[in-house]
Amino acid sequence: MSSPETDKGNQLRSMSTDDKIHISFHDEKGKRNPLADVRNIGVMAHIDAGKTTVTERILFYSGRIHRTGEVHDGAATMDHMKEEQERGITITSAATNTHWKGCEFNIIDTPGHVDFTAEVERSLRVLDGAVAVFDAQAGVAPQSETVWRQANRYSVPRICFLNKMDKAGADFDAAVESIRVRLGAKAFPIQYPIGQADTFRGIIDILENIAIVYDEESQGRRWRETEVPEEFREKVESLRLELVEAAAETDDELLERYLGGEVLHRDDLLLAIRKGVLSGNIVPVLCGSALRNKGVQRLMDAVCYYLPCPLDIKSIEGEDPTTGETIERHPDSDAPLSALAFKTVSDKNGDLYFVRVYSGKIEQGMQLWNATRRKKERVGRLVVMHAAEREAVTELGAGRIGAVVGFKDTYTGDTLCMKDSQIILESMSFPETVIALAITPKSRGDRDKLGLALTRLAKEDPTFKAFTDDETGDTIISGMGELHLEVLVSRLLNEFNLDCEVGRPKVAYRQTLKKDCKIEGKHAKQSGGRGQFGVARVKITVTDDTENVFESSVVGGSVPKEYIGSIGAGLMWGCEEGYPLGFPFVKLHFDLYDGKHHDVDSSEMAFKEAGRLVMRNAVAQIGVDILEPWMAVAITAPETNLGDVLGSLNQRRGQVDRTESGSGDAMRIYGHVPLAEMFKYAEVLRGLSQGRGVYSMEPFEYRKVPESIADGIRKEIEAERAARNRK
Repeated sequence: MSSPETDKGNQLRSMSTDDKIHISFHDEKGKRNPLADVRNIGVMAHIDAGKTTVTERILFYSGRIHRTGEVHDGAATMDHMKEEQERGITITSAATNTHWKGCEFNIIDTPGHVDFTAEVERSLRVLDGAVAVFDAQAGVAPQSETVWRQANRYSVPRICFLNKMDKAGADFDAAVESIRVRLGAKAFPIQYPIGQADTFRGIIDILENIAIVYDEESQGRRWRETEVPEEFREKVESLRLELVEAAAETDDELLERYLGGEVLHRDDLLLAIRKGVLSGNIVPVLCGSALRNKGVQRLMDAVCYYLPCPLDIKSIEGEDPTTGETIERHPDSDAPLSALAFKTVSDKNGDLYFVRVYSGKIEQGMQLWNATRRKKERVGRLVVMHAAEREAVTELGAGRIGAVVGFKDTYTGDTLCMKDSQIILESMSFPETVIALAITPKSRGDRDKLGLALTRLAKEDPTFKAFTDDETGDTIISGMGELHLEVLVSRLLNEFNLDCEVGRPKVAYRQTLKKDCKIEGKHAKQSGGRGQFGVARVKITVTDDTENVFESSVVGGSVPKEYIGSIGAGLMWGCEEGYPLGFPFVKLHFDLYDGKHHDVDSSEMAFKEAGRLVMRNAVAQIGVDILEPWMAVAITAPETNLGDVLGSLNQRRGQVDRTESGSGDAMRIYGHVPLAEMFKYAEVLRGLSQGRGVYSMEPFEYRKVPESIADGIRKEIEAERAARNRK
């Protein structure tokens, strides 16, 4: 992996990028496919695990940047937004590219805070592999579990990097065990640390059976290769045996040779481990300290050796939009085009539309077909990104990730293809927003600018919503958490130069009907000339699924087919309208089983209004339950403060599922709590734990609000309406 300058084991060695790391892919004529050397990877982790620092060091050692910027100084290359630099966290996924030992890396550095989980979701949707970074002291933190589940959802092969091995309390063995137990991963160390915490000075390559001790003065550019120190030999031999057995099990022929007593060659083991990584049966674990410049080059080698190239994906499946049949597209630039738009960024120099090309190629000036929205799009310019910088290219071929300037009607999750060979790829789903606040511009000029700014932000961020409250006229913005809205408001003030007043955050309540029912909605109006007539009879069932569903079981033509869709639209209109409290309806299944029409007076509009009246009548006859978002919460706090923290959750109507030991004296608490009870909880937790407690939470489900609290919510709404009427 390094380039030895002598054959003496203890000679100082220098970093070299001349060595080539090649995985073999050739066509029928023996020509090597250049996609074999492409790695589309994400760097993912919980907050403060050091993933941006890892990315920064990758760029530094590969020569992409010539000096490192630190996150804590607000100078990291990948954290280019003002809000990221001020807070010292990653907020949006940032893309870059570089080269290492013959491989091209296309890297996306993803956020760690759960409020920005959509950035991780859409990145993992288009990436081929990922580096999961863990704090060696904390092991698997709650947000680690979230991003790991997201990677599982898209079957993304992973390698793990235990960062911060120099941190007090770092424990390699405990961290590996937490990966195995809490993530269910088949984790196998391919490295072992030489020392931990303040004694950490290098790593042992388990496969090569050598020790690498870094020169402290060279920023990790030079190291010594030595024999494995005596005190580590037994441990390393045990780990090597586990690794070789796991590798052999990936291939029947290799297993037979191994069981026959043959000593397996290093190259055989590398390919076998790679095969295990691609299938998910092996997750290699590496270690180091990115901030102290130790272990990153060998992590980069591991990316080349073990993570997939676009050719390993073999094919992507989509749907023919006209027939509904399944279509396969292969990673070939000569095949019909299929590409997915996975991110939009508003920019004063032209909005950027990030795309992953799965087959075919996109060229500058091409006219494409947005199969999702059935619209033409023209490619203005093509670029690849290095954080905030753009580098122009003339084409993006299969397996590539880049950005397009010039689209007008494309959004996150849309499929791009050619009109004569259409396909729709699987899109992405994002959780519903759980928190909202009112924002009011201070001047008429700002009011006009606000609408444009909100439209641009909503196009960028699929978990951000903005709408106007019909009763109050207020502009309401909603998102995934307090930090999410805080960042969005900051962007409105800084990027769009808006002067606004911001209300206090409010829970995004929902409502549903109290029980199942059969309801009729009748719209009949005669005002001279042609009238309006439509009757819809609907069976409504309260379900556990948050999403509302409409279907028709009408037979006999009581409602003509051309009006059935209008009734569905009217029902959904009524759900969004949220009469009587203003909260959208959820968890409802609608079955249109009967109705009436008039040959002259019936129309789409009449039946849409009939559907809306079904909801109004259902509310009047059945009544509603208010639903509130419950959050899955994970808290880490010192064991001595466990009782106080548990008490604070009980006071907040929380349900504790389990507690378990963390690293050192830390305890982890897992449970579920209503969002309404968790505002400003970070301040409370700090007070209960002498500043050592941290927590994360993510949306779990909507549950019925206790009647005593529901009465208070209703009274608050009535008071607000009365106050507006007095004005």
